Amino acid sequence: MEFTVQQIADLLQGVIEGDNLAKVSTLAKIEEAQTGALAFLSNPKYEPYLYTTGASAVIVSDKLELKKPVSAALIRVSDPYSSFSTLLQYYQAALLASKTGVEEPCFIGSGSEIGEDHYRGAFSYIGANCKIGTNVRIFPQVYIGDNVTIGDNTTIFAGAKLYSNTIVGSNCTLHAGVVLGSDGFGFAPQPDGSYKMVPQIGNVVLEDDISIGANTTIDCATMGSTIIRQGTKIDNLVQIAHNVEVGKHTVIAAQTGISGSAKIGNHCVIAGQVGIVGHITIADRTTVGAQSGVGKTIKKSGTIIQGSPAFDYKQNLRALTVFRKLPELQREIEALRDRI
Repeated sequence: MEFTVQQIADLLQGVIEGDNLAKVSTLAKIEEAQTGALAFLSNPKYEPYLYTTGASAVIVSDKLELKKPVSAALIRVSDPYSSFSTLLQYYQAALLASKTGVEEPCFIGSGSEIGEDHYRGAFSYIGANCKIGTNVRIFPQVYIGDNVTIGDNTTIFAGAKLYSNTIVGSNCTLHAGVVLGSDGFGFAPQPDGSYKMVPQIGNVVLEDDISIGANTTIDCATMGSTIIRQGTKIDNLVQIAHNVEVGKHTVIAAQTGISGSAKIGNHCVIAGQVGIVGHITIADRTTVGAQSGVGKTIKKSGTIIQGSPAFDYKQNLRALTVFRKLPELQREIEALRDRI
């Protein structure tokens, strides 16, 4: 696909400096771009590449003051990173749109409905009584159980598994290996020391505009629903247990584990390898630093915590500073004791 700088600027509502008829056919990093490529500059430390890049066009801030002449056409926007992300979304959508029709063999059960302009890859399976919207992309070897509902414009990549009764909203992306609706970890201890399985009869509900990373698992509820609210983005290799509720526009990084019945607020940031115990509530706009262990409810909105167990971020940094000095402090204490 080939576009002029003018067409891209119109899409991004940007202002052009340079050749508006220059053509671009690929996207590239500013330090690697060659003729025909479109790049972007958002991080100031990469500005030197702006004056040497081979790109035909570069998206830059409307506040950037040039220090040298630039050979590439510039598209000035208020937020280069966000604008470049918009282009990537259009590019990805164009690639997905090329996937149409039904590959064989695949299966769709009785009573199931699927909207127009869909794609079903080879060896995909759709159970009975499913309701699937328009422009849905179902890649090869996807399993969709009975009574599943999927909204419009959702993409499910290869090998994902949606257990029966799962509900997925519109404009969602489920990456390869995602599992929605597997049993929650529920076992009742018995007098003889064994464990009896507690049936998990609930489901998983994803609202609209959600992204789930590869090999992430979200367990069904024991009763009711495990719920992921609108706009939330979840990384690869995340485990979300039964009856958890994650609020709107929260981001969760890789290898995080959230135990059963925890309630995560709106607009939270959960960094990588965080562990959250069950049956607690985390307030809106909470930030949890990497490798933290959260063991109690966070009540105040906007709290920033880190550590294991996690506590106030700034206090944690001060504590770490003292911790690093413990050998030196010990020597000083021993010297003072000897002197006394």
